[in-house]
Amino acid sequence: MTIPGSGLRIAEIRATTVTVPLEAPLRHSNGAHWGRFVRTIVEVETTSGLVGLGEMGGGGQSAEAAIAALNPYLVGHDPARTEALRFMLANPTASLYNNRTQLLAAVEFACLDLLGQHTGLPVHALLGGAVRGEVEFASYLFYRYASGDTTGEVRTPDQLVDHALTLKAEHGFTVHKLKGGVFPPDYERECYRALADALPGDRFRYDPNGALSVEEAIRFARGIEDLDNDYIEDPCYGLNGMRRLRENTRIPTATNTVVVNFEQLAANVLHPAVDVVLLDTTFWGGIRPCVKAAGVAETFQLGIAVHSSGELGIQLATMLHLGAVLPNLTFAADAHYHHLLDDVITGGKMPYTDGRITVPSAPGLGVSLDRDKVAQYSELYRELGPYAYDRDPGRPDWYPLLPNADFADPRVTGRPAALSNNSY
Repeated sequence: MTIPGSGLRIAEIRATTVTVPLEAPLRHSNGAHWGRFVRTIVEVETTSGLVGLGEMGGGGQSAEAAIAALNPYLVGHDPARTEALRFMLANPTASLYNNRTQLLAAVEFACLDLLGQHTGLPVHALLGGAVRGEVEFASYLFYRYASGDTTGEVRTPDQLVDHALTLKAEHGFTVHKLKGGVFPPDYERECYRALADALPGDRFRYDPNGALSVEEAIRFARGIEDLDNDYIEDPCYGLNGMRRLRENTRIPTATNTVVVNFEQLAANVLHPAVDVVLLDTTFWGGIRPCVKAAGVAETFQLGIAVHSSGELGIQLATMLHLGAVLPNLTFAADAHYHHLLDDVITGGKMPYTDGRITVPSAPGLGVSLDRDKVAQYSELYRELGPYAYDRDPGRPDWYPLLPNADFADPRVTGRPAALSNNSY
């Protein structure tokens, strides 16, 4: 039986690894982003010459080879058949042995982009239509190393407050998220409270990426319950740990690590551990699964937010189209985007206005590649190569434990030797 479709056919899929500089190396519970993001740009071209764009984290020969290996699956496929695509690339039994979720997401982005270009509609119109024209974002505050002579470190409460005030003045943020798990919990609570004191009327959230024990997470939460908190995100790891925390704090709990698929979402509905599920267009396998998950959350009165996994402009566009169509999106989205110095999309970085970014209205995702920028940052990747994501350049022999009992000493200052000589 012939299945009606768009008439489009995929001719080729290809990938390019780029590395785009950040303002400064960003510290987190697993180590640091070494002053740049490594991303893979995916292009899906049709026989008619249309090119759809996707993006995924990481890169290099293995990622590019994985994308190239999809050609036998995808050549001749109708990009409008995204549900069939899910089973072709990442059906549950295949994913048990070879997790292709992020590959599927990157291809889904590109297929939706193609379908939008083909029909003349923005992606949000293909997903049910926009209920908002702008998406609000939280500042994403990191402890960080100094970068060169112009970008200072963020280590002390005063430095953190100064950084937050600068971002608020530049971009208009009124919600602030502190990435923790770097320093001892008591010290990070002092920093968090300093933010709240310096930004009255704004709202706050804390995320140490599961670094704390359950007992320490409870103690931390009780120490900030009087503040204007959105939620406390993944202070400890696992559904059971988050459930114990939820039973012992008045602050809503949130996750982007222990509810990242529908089986985990069902478990959380049956026995609640988190109040807010952060939806990531890559972790969930595309924009459409996030829309489905948001519908489940709406049914069971769970909160949702939009998660950031270190995006460039292509993935940011997917986050904007997602945010545009979710009526139950009541929290500001996350984004690393303001930490980037540049982007690979035409026109450069998308601007924030009053803490919001306008949803693209052009057909498809509404972004296109600046080929010169892609060439520039592809060459930069070949020059610098990958970086040790799970290593803190200031502590090269350290590695994280879970829960972590070996936090960095906030009294230690100075530029890490691993970051000298333009190695980042």
